[in-house]
Amino acid sequence: MARCCDKTVPALIMGAASANLPAIFLPAGPMLKGNFAGKTLGSGTDAWKYWAERCAGNLCDDDWQAIEDGIARSPGTCMTMGTASTMAAIAETLGLTLSGASSIPAVHSAHERLATSTGKRAVELVWEDLRPSDLLTADAFDNAITIDMALSGSTNAIIHLIAMAGRAGVTLDLDLFDAISRRTPVLANLRPAGKYLMEDFHDAGGLPAMLWRIRDLLKLDCLTVSGSTLGEDIKDAPVHNEEVILARDKPLSTSGGTYILRGNLAPHGAVIKPTAAEPRLAKHIGKAVVFRDYPHMKQRLADPDLEVTADSVLVLQNAGPVGAPGMPEWGMLPIPTKLLKQGIRDMVRITDARMSGTSYGSCVLHVSPESAKGGPLALVQDGDLIELDVAARLLQLRVSDEELARRRAALTPHAPRYERGYGQLLEEHITQAHQGCDFDFLHFKPTPTPDPEIH
Repeated sequence: MARCCDKTVPALIMGAASANLPAIFLPAGPMLKGNFAGKTLGSGTDAWKYWAERCAGNLCDDDWQAIEDGIARSPGTCMTMGTASTMAAIAETLGLTLSGASSIPAVHSAHERLATSTGKRAVELVWEDLRPSDLLTADAFDNAITIDMALSGSTNAIIHLIAMAGRAGVTLDLDLFDAISRRTPVLANLRPAGKYLMEDFHDAGGLPAMLWRIRDLLKLDCLTVSGSTLGEDIKDAPVHNEEVILARDKPLSTSGGTYILRGNLAPHGAVIKPTAAEPRLAKHIGKAVVFRDYPHMKQRLADPDLEVTADSVLVLQNAGPVGAPGMPEWGMLPIPTKLLKQGIRDMVRITDARMSGTSYGSCVLHVSPESAKGGPLALVQDGDLIELDVAARLLQLRVSDEELARRRAALTPHAPRYERGYGQLLEEHITQAHQGCDFDFLHFKPTPTPDPEIH
């Protein structure tokens, strides 16, 4: 059972895949909808929104206290389509949970019944010897990417899917994510991309209804922990609310929730979630304002003399797997204080970090290779022109190859921080974002069959 929002679910699944013993996953379930002054609150998404208003001077202390009191009114994970709900939906689509498990609110009586059924099925799985390797196939991961795109799921899902697949012996590359994104409409009208919350999604029919609605995009013969196929588990699941689970001809977006960007600034790829960004920034050229690390960013953002406009592009370096270290959720770079006071609420922001699944905005994330490993992001300087074209999947630094070569020659290589222990292990063996940010020695390697002894 998973309680935390981001790493817990993929970590458990990665462990299960590596051990390859019979396993079943029980999601913790989302919390109930929040409330502030008669307005519905959605966990982290509204926390970010109202915090920006507080920083702009538009929200008093009493209102902020009321938001804190009302935003998380029950146990459970974030009730938006953040990383927790995204990964629970992915686990269900992969066949690792009982059908319908991923959206049941944590305090719902159905969740207790789910726990009982899951425990019963866990025992049966042992007798049947049904293992993760029977479920975690290439087709199952195709299905998981498809539902991630249809839900406009968390950007974190891309890294986690690659890492989970790596433990199962399945190779996923970013081109596959983009190909599936191009053919998959967003049908979940859920925050931060849409309007509703997980409680509404569950009442609208939950994941089985969503999967059945896009069944033509899925490999329905994939096996699940129920012992049946995905198609059998979801057959004829009804949609009860067409405003929450949208019709195919009325999508939130005709393409999936996340896009893969490439260009000389991200030769191995980067990620953006355009469904949660201001459309005006989807095609943009602006001057870079560069922060060399997180403390430098915090120091400069509040500076009233910072040379920044609404058209600037904020760039955070050294926030990736090695640079931070650990690739924290710093990717929704705060809007500079003086711009918040001018009413600016979104800007193009670029980094090798991740961001919370509850976050939003024109944030380009997971830039690979990261700056600490000598990626082009390390070469960006204040005033450089950066071009973002979401429709063209382009992220380009408008600096000549000759100038970039000169900067690279002058670049000081990242100095190792650790001489031993886990830190050294991470620096030497963690993979980059496009490879899943897992230890390279934990990737699946088939065990060779020994030659028989001849007597």
